[in-house]
Amino acid sequence: MTSSFTVHAASGYEQLMGRWSRRLAPKFIDFAGLAKGEKILDVGCGTGSLTFELTKSAGLAEIRAIDFSPVFVAAAKERNTDPRVTILQADATALPFTDGAFDRALALLVLHFVPEAGKAVAEMRRVVRPGGVVAAVVWDHLGGMTGMRMMIDTVAALSEAGRQMRNRYCFQPMMQPGEMQRTFVEQGLADVSETELTIRMDYQNFDDYWAPIGAGEGPLGKFMTTLDAAERTRVEAAVRDAYEAGRPDGPRSFANVAWACRGIVP
Repeated sequence: MTSSFTVHAASGYEQLMGRWSRRLAPKFIDFAGLAKGEKILDVGCGTGSLTFELTKSAGLAEIRAIDFSPVFVAAAKERNTDPRVTILQADATALPFTDGAFDRALALLVLHFVPEAGKAVAEMRRVVRPGGVVAAVVWDHLGGMTGMRMMIDTVAALSEAGRQMRNRYCFQPMMQPGEMQRTFVEQGLADVSETELTIRMDYQNFDDYWAPIGAGEGPLGKFMTTLDAAERTRVEAAVRDAYEAGRPDGPRSFANVAWACRGIVP
């Protein structure tokens, strides 16, 4: 499996998205549910936003976490102090666990970066016992990521390459209304439900917003690395203007919506 998410440094990811993943994780856990004594699998753990939120539930028996990126795995292992947690590098479309090994398999902000997302859902279903829960959540890039769309629409107005990037970004897998729900049903899950989860992304200033993107982190950062120096300067100035919106630089807050889906293993 490959991943369409670009990561250079765990610290860069933390500034780009990890801090917001931690804000989304409790809402996702409330939606997915937990019960005392359960064994949980975190698929695509990144730097551990969901993994370490799960450790706050003292009644859980075991938490396994996997990620495709060795950068993320190393960062999560370094952070871990809970003996119930095991973190390893693995492929979401070929999970290294036996059938029915877990009570729940959860995926926070990962399925839209898995080229074979349906296969990943099938694997999550396989490793969860009958009656257990499979749940996932992804950002709504098209209609729900106001802070990121600010940059996306700005660069799309500047060049054809920007327009092509917008098309890729807004229509990644699992992001359209009902798309995850249909995939869960197609993979044999029962009692499938889908909902929206909303957080806010709060930035101190433009540099707080821009630093990880300018450093090449994530899909937007990857786009920046394809530009020459003059075009990067032009894009940064245009996005800064959009961020400031005619007011002095400073704090800005953006609403962000994610699609969450849950199903039961028959």
